Formats: sequence, structure tokens, C-alpha cells
Amino acid sequence: MSMVTLPGLKDLIEKISQDRNLPRLAVQSAIREALLKGYERYRRAQNLERKQFDEDYFDNFEVELDIDGEGFRVLSTKTIVEAVNNSDHQISLEEVQQVAPEAQSGDSVVLDVTPDQGEFGRMAAMQTKQVLAQKLRDQQRQMVQEEFQDLEGTVLQARVLRFERQSVILAVASGFGQPEVEAELPKREQLPNDNYRANATFKVYLKKVSQGQQRGPQLLVSRADAGLVVYLFANEVPEIEDEVVRIVAVAREANPPSRYVGPRTKIAVDTLDRDVDPVGACIGARGSRIQVVVNELRGEKIDVIRWSPDPATYIANALSPARVDEVRLMDPETRQTHVLVAEDQLSLAIGKEGQNVRLAARLTGWKIDIKDKAKYDDVAEDAKFMAVRAKYQPEDDENDMEELEDENKYELELEEHNFNTREED
Repeated sequence: MSMVTLPGLKDLIEKISQDRNLPRLAVQSAIREALLKGYERYRRAQNLERKQFDEDYFDNFEVELDIDGEGFRVLSTKTIVEAVNNSDHQISLEEVQQVAPEAQSGDSVVLDVTPDQGEFGRMAAMQTKQVLAQKLRDQQRQMVQEEFQDLEGTVLQARVLRFERQSVILAVASGFGQPEVEAELPKREQLPNDNYRANATFKVYLKKVSQGQQRGPQLLVSRADAGLVVYLFANEVPEIEDEVVRIVAVAREANPPSRYVGPRTKIAVDTLDRDVDPVGACIGARGSRIQVVVNELRGEKIDVIRWSPDPATYIANALSPARVDEVRLMDPETRQTHVLVAEDQLSLAIGKEGQNVRLAARLTGWKIDIKDKAKYDDVAEDAKFMAVRAKYQPEDDENDMEELEDENKYELELEEHNFNTREED
């Protein structure tokens, strides 16, 4: 059998395997596919009959690597027929029976169709090189997908490599002893207090493993996702890991709309064990546990509050550190509530640029309207809500679309009413 020699093939496979962190078998597979594409290019260039080659025309061809002999052969599987119409796919029964008398029409044989060493020209070699580079990238992408697919939603240790536009490119590994791969930390997923200098290490939340043929890192990681906070507390608080304390909800504003407001998180915890204080367990003795989390998040402010099945109690807790005098659940259907506080607690309850009440609303799922208790008129507020509710109360015979429109109008008017009330206050 003839063979096209490839001097240094064995060393080439070893070098690519080490440089790209790919198994040798994966590298060999990529080389075989690339050489087959190079052979297709050679055949198209030698096409004197100007035949049209379909996409699947060369499906019956394959490349066999000879690692020790440092070369390759091209083999073709052909069908035995009485009369040959296509010499690339068929071979005559008469010709085969000269060497294998027992052969019959319809059988298949594998033949060596390797071109001469000098015929595999420069254009075919260039095609092989281009396809090899692409196939190796595909192999790497597939390896990353298989390695990290099950790690989505977990936290990894990362190291800063370089910067591309506004993104930070990090090196992460799936486990001990595994090679590092690149991950992208976009601008929107970064923390304003982080210092992304070269070789700095961070814990990052693996948000997504991309698939397909995209260029660049396939891993999208985050420092701003609430999942990172959950992981840090679970890692630091044994009661959470042992499921004695559970995290019920998290609301995080890692990138506030104003640079004058720092990152902040509210986390609601609960327990079924009467002897355990869930908030105290998360904070730790003298704040030791929560301080570890704060340090990892570069000084981010974190409020740990007690969850409650009672919405009024839960909302009051969520507005911590402000002291709440009363929570009035104005409309449970649209989840609107008035929270009454003393005048000296107004600014604390609302927070700088509304951050405290905004996070409390996200945490509880209620629309919270902070009111000055001294100026609040219960009767007047109830009457206004009843009037709005009565105006948009759907009739029994209305269809679903009309009901939906009325509910939207009702909610908009309630919001407008709350806004006007705040203006009056």
C-alpha cells in the first residue's frame, strides 16, 4: 500500500496535545478529518471531467494515519457492480474476482486510493492546514462543553489573564488537576469595587456554557449574580450546608444605577429548628462569618433578615435597618402595601436613592410605598383604594382579554395614586 509521508507526525500530535490540552486521540481525529478535506481539494483540482461533487460525494473515503511510519493513506469503500457508472464509488465484479473469486455483486471492498507523494499539492496542503486549525478549535469547544456543562450554576476559582474591550478574560478550572480554560467576565457582571489586575484571583459564578461555533471563551462567569452570594454563605455557614438554615430569597444590586450608591444585598433566611437563630448563624460570632462574605465581595453591604410566612412581618423585616411601625396590606391581589414609619425613619427606610425599599420590594415581591405615620390618614387611603378597585372590578360576563386590560388599568391607577400620595406627603 502506498503512503504519503508526513515527517514529524508523531511529535506534532504530541505537541498539539500538550499545547491545546487535548487527548491524543482527539488530535488524531482532527488530523484525519483535515487530511480528508485536503484530499477532497486535491481531487477537485484534478477534476479533468468537470464532474459536480455533491456534499456527500466523499463520504465513502477515509484517511488512515500511520503514526509509527509518519504518514497517511486514503481508503475508499466501493460497491461491487456488474457495470461501473462511478469509479469513485463502484468497482466491477470482473476486476474483483481476479483476486477474490468468491466476491459477488453488491458486496463492498476497501481500496487504497492514496495519491502519489508529489501529487498532493500546495493547495491541498493549505486546505489541510486551515481545516486542521478549525477542527482543533471544534475539539476544544466540545471538551469545554463536556467538562463544564454540569457545573453551570456553581462557583469556580478564577485568575485574571487579560482584558478585551470592557470584558475581563479569566482562567478557570473544573477541578483539581484539570487544565485551565478561558472564561469571559463582561462589564455588566463585574463588581465596581473589584480590582482586576493581572493574576488576581476571584471566586466567580458560572452563569452559562455557550454552545455552537462562537469565537472566544465559551464560559460566561459573573461576580454580580445573586448565586455567588448564596454560595459564599453556604460555604461559610455550616447550618446552611447541613440544611438546618435555608436561604429563602436573595435580592442583589451589584451595579447600582448611581455611582454614589454602593453594591448591596438583602438575603432572607429561615429555620425549622426552634433552638437555632438563622440570622445569628449567618452573621456569626462578632460578625465573623458575614465578614468573610463581605471581604470576598470587596466591602459590599449585606443585610441578613428573617423570613416570615406572614407578609406584613416579612416586609417589615426586609426594610431593615429601618424601624417599621405598621404594614398595611392594601391589596393582596396586586401585592401593594403601605408601610408606616416615623418621620426620622423615612430616609432610612427608603435608603439612598431608594435602594433599601427597592431591594425590599424585590426580596418580598410586594410593591412597597413608604409613608410618614404622623401624616397618614387610614380612612382616606382606604376610600381611595376602594374607589379605584370598584371602578375596575370586572363583571362576570366579560371575556378574559377585557379582564386583563382592566387589571392593567387598575394597577396603573393604583401606582399613580401612590405616587401622588407621596408627592402630597
